[in-house]
Amino acid sequence: MGKQLHENICEERMFSSIFNKHSKNLYNFLYYKFGDLLNPKDKVQEAFVKLWQNCAKISPDKAKSFLFTTANNLMLNEVAHQKVVLKHQQTKPKMHTNESPEFLMQESEYHDKLQKALANLTEAQRVAFMMNRIEGKRFKEIAEILDISTKAVEKRIYGALEKLRKDIKEL
Repeated sequence: MGKQLHENICEERMFSSIFNKHSKNLYNFLYYKFGDLLNPKDKVQEAFVKLWQNCAKISPDKAKSFLFTTANNLMLNEVAHQKVVLKHQQTKPKMHTNESPEFLMQESEYHDKLQKALANLTEAQRVAFMMNRIEGKRFKEIAEILDISTKAVEKRIYGALEKLRKDIKEL
């Protein structure tokens, strides 16, 4: 690199030319190799930023190789990062808590009361209530699934709530 290059990547015209020539192919390469989940568009941009930061060190004939290598490495780093994130999400929390034994006992008793109260509901009430409160479905969705009117769903859920309030005084 002793002799001065005739064309320099640091010139805006040359950099734009390289961007226009290689950005689409670089995106396609990353997309086909890694899919869309890891944001290949972002990695293309990052690769061009790195090219710009190193423009004085890279000759125009080496720019394509630099871009593809850099973008590929960025994607591989992202894959490795996602694996760490996934592994961290799968680790189970510690079994100790800061709650007092009294609180834990009350929580266990409340859970038992709730299970018994849910068991005392009619099947129709329990199904509608669980679909609404656990699965987060709206009355209209439940009505369509169970093939009943929305008024019937409302009646079942409100009946379930009344029965649960009676069976569990803490609610």
